[in-house]
Amino acid sequence: MADTVNSLATRLHAVVVALLTHGPGAVVPEQDVSSSPAGDFLGAPQGVDAVTALHDVIARAAALGPDGTWLVAAGHAGLGGLAVARGQADQGIFHLDAAVAAGFNDCVALHAAPIRPLHHDPRFRALYERMRITQADLDEFFWLHQEMQTMSRDAQQASVDNIGRLDTGVSLLPQAPMPTREPNTLGVLITRIDLAAVQTALQQAAVKAEFQRSSGNISLSLIDDSWDYDRARRDAWYADDLESRRQQAAEARAFVERPGAGTVLIPCPPLGSITYPG
Repeated sequence: MADTVNSLATRLHAVVVALLTHGPGAVVPEQDVSSSPAGDFLGAPQGVDAVTALHDVIARAAALGPDGTWLVAAGHAGLGGLAVARGQADQGIFHLDAAVAAGFNDCVALHAAPIRPLHHDPRFRALYERMRITQADLDEFFWLHQEMQTMSRDAQQASVDNIGRLDTGVSLLPQAPMPTREPNTLGVLITRIDLAAVQTALQQAAVKAEFQRSSGNISLSLIDDSWDYDRARRDAWYADDLESRRQQAAEARAFVERPGAGTVLIPCPPLGSITYPG
């Protein structure tokens, strides 16, 4: 089947989910299972390492011409991040430079803690200064990165809240809706994939843990004559209430475009002037 922008975006999503779930040594399934919250729980088929998968996305996206350029940028940005994580600064800068050349402009991401050690490098400063953005897109970049942090905190809190539950229900991890505005620059689409991957990876982990807890409780209730069914019912009610409140909070976090936010391309804020959301 011929590649399309949508099919390669889906493939990139699968690669990022694998990296978030299994780290730099992740093996990316040949067949995508990441779109299902239970995908990781069900078991992933054999595939290729993440670096190979990202190079493959870059090559296939380049073959699409201008329509695929932002996916080329996404692939190089991913390779740059992996190289930096491995302490390979030169390789990281090489890929980040290629990402910027292809349209990457997430200046907020370039202020995250793993990237900050590169700020003193003249090559990094040069590539950063080439990026252009609109104020409207910058607003969304801040929201996207803030939402990644919020989702991570929600997942940690949910895992604590579920400790000791005796019910057999399965609670999902509510997610804020993805922005639907038409971005001024296609670099925004890259970070939207990153957020979507964070949401998928966290939800997969939550569902896996929930299925394990639920099945364990079912087994114990069948063999334990003293099983506390009244408490199990109370736990279920409490869990439902918590999930409802988390869903409402997620919906309330939806991105709202700021009236009057500029749509003219301007240089990114000076390097070092951005505080990464946390």
